[in-house]
Amino acid sequence: MHIHVIHENPAWLEPLAGALDSAALPWRDWFLNHGVFDLARPPPEGVFYNRMSASSHTRDHRYSAELTASILAWLAGHGRRIVNGPRALDLEISKTRQYAALEAAGIRTPRTVLVAGKEHLVAAARRHFDGGPVILKPNRGGKGVGVRLLQNAAALADHLDSADYEPPVDGLHLLQHHVRAPQPLITRAEFIGGRFLYAVEVDTSEGFELCPADVCAVDDAFCPAGPEDKGAEDEGASRAKFTIIDDIDVELKRRYDAFLAANDIEVAGIEFIRDAAGTVYTYDVNTNTNYNPDAEARGGRSGMATLARYLGGELSRFYPRRAAAE
Repeated sequence: MHIHVIHENPAWLEPLAGALDSAALPWRDWFLNHGVFDLARPPPEGVFYNRMSASSHTRDHRYSAELTASILAWLAGHGRRIVNGPRALDLEISKTRQYAALEAAGIRTPRTVLVAGKEHLVAAARRHFDGGPVILKPNRGGKGVGVRLLQNAAALADHLDSADYEPPVDGLHLLQHHVRAPQPLITRAEFIGGRFLYAVEVDTSEGFELCPADVCAVDDAFCPAGPEDKGAEDEGASRAKFTIIDDIDVELKRRYDAFLAANDIEVAGIEFIRDAAGTVYTYDVNTNTNYNPDAEARGGRSGMATLARYLGGELSRFYPRRAAAE
């Protein structure tokens, strides 16, 4: 009996593989990019952990998410235990559906305008954001790919005509209110088994490349701070980019707990920012979460070790006799 890890990125799998091996847990790597699957036959038994990423198309795995959706439906139809099942994947690959689910749980998100068609973006920015600063992002993203902070509608128009513009894979753009924080910090709250593990403060003074894993850094910061955001740059320069903190606001954590439970999400990193008035905006839920090794070393924590224990516990819970025999 095995833990099956569904993914499409071997580099992101390595830390979890090490944690599973260290815990002496039986597991298998299920790389989903292509293949043949006989849906008339039952799938293998075991616990299935879905790590499919919204950014899979950036690694030439254009249809991995769609394939995973079909495989998860097959698994669910046969009653297999899935950690981060179909609903989690659905929210991973669509910011608009993600924001709708967050708002339904009473969690504030930044004002967002959905735009279908590149030709409508500049007019929409002028109409809905008065031609001022706006964040452009794809509905289906990941790693910050395609995300830009533009200071005005003219800058947006220039970007759309430049070689840097990347059309969204699903054809849907988002224009989003730029939340200005008093310090260049955002917070990412990590959950395993639907329970809060810890939070990470992320220094954004050099940009907003927020993926904690070492392997997902990009060549350039994708969302450079605008001139009005540079005030705390010197202070931010002395900070580590990722710093673990033990807790977040109790009420916010309660709402996150309820959101995760309502959407069948067990493993996630939820990112939020606080503006100068103290209002908290939640803008991203990562159901394929990674952990920063340097921050964990300083904080004496291990997200992957905790995750491995959780998956091992689920394997024992669903297959107690077989797990004991193995």
